[in-house]
Amino acid sequence: MIRSAPRLETERLILRDFKRDDLDSLAETLGDPEVVRHLTAEPISREDSLRRLFVAVGQWPVTGMGMWAVERKSDGKLVGHVGFFDMERDMQPSLIGLPEMGWIFHTSVHGQGIAREACEAALDWLDATHGPIDVPAIISLENTPSLKLAERLGFVREADGMYKGEPIAVVRRSAPRG
Repeated sequence: MIRSAPRLETERLILRDFKRDDLDSLAETLGDPEVVRHLTAEPISREDSLRRLFVAVGQWPVTGMGMWAVERKSDGKLVGHVGFFDMERDMQPSLIGLPEMGWIFHTSVHGQGIAREACEAALDWLDATHGPIDVPAIISLENTPSLKLAERLGFVREADGMYKGEPIAVVRRSAPRG
């Protein structure tokens, strides 16, 4: 069983396990109304950011996958997070049992290809360690940048789902066929 996030490197990024010292950067990102406007009605508090950090770390030993902290190599700044999880969401269609993918990045790196680079590394890791597997994601209908990123990553839009009484875009990357 995988006990913690494996370290992955790309040209510009290090994907690694979260550390307690990441809280300031994580809280800054999640507290930015522009970053979370498609996730929540209000910015995420420092306290809830810490809970998210603990969940990110705690998923790995329980499920063998989870979230990575995404660090920029050039300056060591935490610029976002990416990964896979099964939150057993009460939604239609059900995604229970599938490695739902998610990503959140600081506004300072939007439009630079950082999210795509990190997501591609995470998907490559998933394919290599878990074999061919379908990967869903849910995205706010208004979150055009994330919908475009999902498309560039090979996700295909399916019929919209319902989550917490609201319509949500459901996208899926089908298992690579080798």
